[in-house]
Amino acid sequence: MIDHEIIHIAVAPPANLNADLVTSVAAIINAGISQTRLLLAGEVPKIVAHCDSMQVAESMIQNLRDMGLMAITCRDSELRQFPQTFKAQTLEFREREVLFRDSTGPEKRIAEDDVFLLLVGRAEACLEVEATTQKTKFSLSRTLLMGGIPVWRTVDEKTKTHSVQAECFARLYERKSASPSVDILQHHMNYSFLGAEVAMSSSTNFSTVVLGLRKTFPQAIFDDRLAKPSVLTISSSRVREGIEINCRLIYLFHAVSSGLDSCT
Repeated sequence: MIDHEIIHIAVAPPANLNADLVTSVAAIINAGISQTRLLLAGEVPKIVAHCDSMQVAESMIQNLRDMGLMAITCRDSELRQFPQTFKAQTLEFREREVLFRDSTGPEKRIAEDDVFLLLVGRAEACLEVEATTQKTKFSLSRTLLMGGIPVWRTVDEKTKTHSVQAECFARLYERKSASPSVDILQHHMNYSFLGAEVAMSSSTNFSTVVLGLRKTFPQAIFDDRLAKPSVLTISSSRVREGIEINCRLIYLFHAVSSGLDSCT
């Protein structure tokens, strides 16, 4: 056990977000009404409070659960576990299993009954792009030196624009591990394995792959709440951290609901 480790309190969005509920939760987590409403709104679980001891966290969790909310605790070290997953570049749909291959040759075989969760999301980053353009400007000083003959000069002008880069991803979680087994990234895949179904659009090809995974793993929970477009106003360096935390929380809530994780 790690001493003095931060314990996070996460809550699943309630079905009915009414004023009384918001007021009661705000009192429990010691937060403002507006902030609490934002934390409880939306579709994905969010961290609503932080504690410095498990005893305090468990008391807060029980109060939240008494109000009908689904709440869990998560240690900071567990929440920020960003494992190196198997990134598939191609795959092969077989009878009751899928064979994944990466760019260097290794393979990973996953059977139909082994998948617990198929999580599909969309990673977006708002990037600042700097461009240099040339413009012609009138030069008064040079014009005076030339006796009044108009003189123009070329200057470099830097402009900054914002570009949104997006990529869909899919993750497979097996029943035996809390870490994702396989990552499928929209722009990382070689879709030639789709054969006659391959399309010109990578987004169409990605959707075809996800459909194939759902057919092959019919018993797996399918969650695509992270796939809805929402422009992030954070730098690309922080996007991965946000995605990992969201994926981790979604997995934990599904695990608790399914009885896979009795310690959270």
